[in-house]
Amino acid sequence: MRPDMAAASENHDNNTSAIRRILQNTAWLLGGKGFGALCSIVYLAILTRTLGLKDFGHFSLIFGTAQTLIALAGFQTWRVVVRYGSEHVHAKDWDRFGRLGMLCGLLDAAGAVMGCGLAAILIYGFSSTFELNPRYIDIAFYFACASLWALVSAPTGIVRALHRFDSAVYVEAIVPAGRLLAALWIWFSGPTVGRFLFAWAAIDLLEAVLYWAMARRLCPQAIRLRNLRDWRMALRENEGIGRFFLVTYASESLDATMRNGPLLAVGAFISTRAAGLYRLAAQVTQALGKLSTLLTRAVYAEVARARVASRSDEFRKLALQTSLLSGATGVVVIAIALLIGEQLLGLIGGEAFEGGASILVPLAIAASFELASVAFEPVLHATGRAHLSLFARLAAVCALAFGLYLFVPLGPSGVAWGVALGAATAYVVMGALAWITLRGLDRGTFTTIGDEAGSTPA
Repeated sequence: MRPDMAAASENHDNNTSAIRRILQNTAWLLGGKGFGALCSIVYLAILTRTLGLKDFGHFSLIFGTAQTLIALAGFQTWRVVVRYGSEHVHAKDWDRFGRLGMLCGLLDAAGAVMGCGLAAILIYGFSSTFELNPRYIDIAFYFACASLWALVSAPTGIVRALHRFDSAVYVEAIVPAGRLLAALWIWFSGPTVGRFLFAWAAIDLLEAVLYWAMARRLCPQAIRLRNLRDWRMALRENEGIGRFFLVTYASESLDATMRNGPLLAVGAFISTRAAGLYRLAAQVTQALGKLSTLLTRAVYAEVARARVASRSDEFRKLALQTSLLSGATGVVVIAIALLIGEQLLGLIGGEAFEGGASILVPLAIAASFELASVAFEPVLHATGRAHLSLFARLAAVCALAFGLYLFVPLGPSGVAWGVALGAATAYVVMGALAWITLRGLDRGTFTTIGDEAGSTPA
């Protein structure tokens, strides 16, 4: 066989293997998340039917506030571990991989401390804005603090960099299973907002402990306490990590604004009851669009790996195939929301929540845009262009703010259409930037994964 034919055959096999690994990893995640989705539907039905629309609105606002704080103070270090750790795993340099992982663990802890301070300011200073019942204020603060310390970003990145999605499934199943069992117990013993929040926080903390234990079991030569004191060495060993961290943190903060800001806007500008209605519609949409999150996790790790170990044409083909696959799935999400959205809301929450169907459709459209763009951000990060994804997120937040300004008078459904506008903007802008980046790979003007964001063409 001629050398060029052999190389082409090898590229094809490598590309096929990459797609197979993405599908395999997604299947592992989907198996766990499929189980989780079934559990979440049941415990969500228990929550809505036992608390009622008003108290479920309080629960939703407290939970949404905690998620916002997590996004602002949680540094999403898993992206740093995957982006830089993939090279160390490929080289089997476990010492460097361990120092990187423990550095990210320290950043998670620093974020939790910062987040607790932000929680005190936000909850005790602005609870009246969301019409939060005074007896829930202390509970909301303690729940937010527990959620912040339950972050598992660094060990999550370690597991994904090692491509052990199969092991992650078992730990992540703890949360939906635990919440279901807790919801059943609270249902029979006396449902209150405080009891549900306490159970949710305890289960999240348990998952954090188990995730670190699993990371230690999978890679004991890397996950060592002594690596904590070598965090400065990790900064030196991973060129550009500081800039990458700051850019991805800013990008994730903007993404959190997209995900959690609308719920808080509904609570602040409309009503607590409307927030409960919006929250249920958003939960159902998240369940329908769960494949977006799962594909992102699998694609991010595989794209980082491919950028280290593969040729540029193989890398480009992988990104394009993934985009087509996820885009087709987005169409299915919209169809489900249109055909049986009202019935789903009524089945889960009862008649009081059926009015959320008008919220569900635009949120499903937003989820479909997220699905279609699942490969764009990993491509930008893996090619050292993380700052471009930040620009796309900023454009999306600006579009969301404009949409909220226009549509809030329409009620919670107007807020949902604002979310759809923001998601569409993110898809167009990030897609264009990813396409330009891939064209640059064709011309050989972009360098490898180890290059710092913003580096000049070679």
